Amino acid sequence: MSPEVVAHRGASTLRPEHTLAAYELALRQGADGLECDVRLTKDGHLVCVHDRRIDRTSGGVGRVSAMTLDELRRHDFGSWHGGEPAEVLTLDALLGLAADHGKRLFVETKHPVRSGGLVERRLAEELGRHRVDAVMMSFSVFAVHRFKKLKPEVPTVLLYDRLWPRTKPHFADYAGPGVHLLRRHPDRGQGVYTWTVDDPADIALCRERGVRFVATNNPEETRGRLADNLTPDQP
Repeated sequence: MSPEVVAHRGASTLRPEHTLAAYELALRQGADGLECDVRLTKDGHLVCVHDRRIDRTSGGVGRVSAMTLDELRRHDFGSWHGGEPAEVLTLDALLGLAADHGKRLFVETKHPVRSGGLVERRLAEELGRHRVDAVMMSFSVFAVHRFKKLKPEVPTVLLYDRLWPRTKPHFADYAGPGVHLLRRHPDRGQGVYTWTVDDPADIALCRERGVRFVATNNPEETRGRLADNLTPDQP
């Protein structure tokens, strides 16, 4: 079975990450699922921003956790990557988009953060308000454990970067190794979520290993290579 293609922060090769434009393009490109990172604003809203600070992906500066949603909305999150001006994207809006298109949404909670487990509690509340197929993810084992107790029916992914243990905790439904770990362990990969897969050789590797979900910045190209069963040597 070919892996499902998950748009990492949207179609973020061609559009500014975590903007509606990036996710709308990913949908047009045929992504099976969408992926986002979430952080809490000062006034308790979940927004789709990867970094602690907004300096890299907006025209402003400062920490997400030190700004209200209204303050974040004063900054342009689209122009930095050659896109149209765009407001900060809320998780609420992205959940609505995913639900409207019947797509699974993979939501990564970022840690460590000053708010501790509040981000998982807010995520559980948001998912309770939307009828959407969602998966929660984190590099924090504590975060995944916390969330599973709050929403046991929602699948979870424990992400791995430096080490990839052979066994995962019972509260994690999927292992989530980086593709560099997949290369390092030639006997593993069946049924996992792997990030971030853009290189043709890595796409082929994921297909060969039986990876379940492939997170990619370029959904169209990745989907095409999987569908055409291309090898890295082919054009």
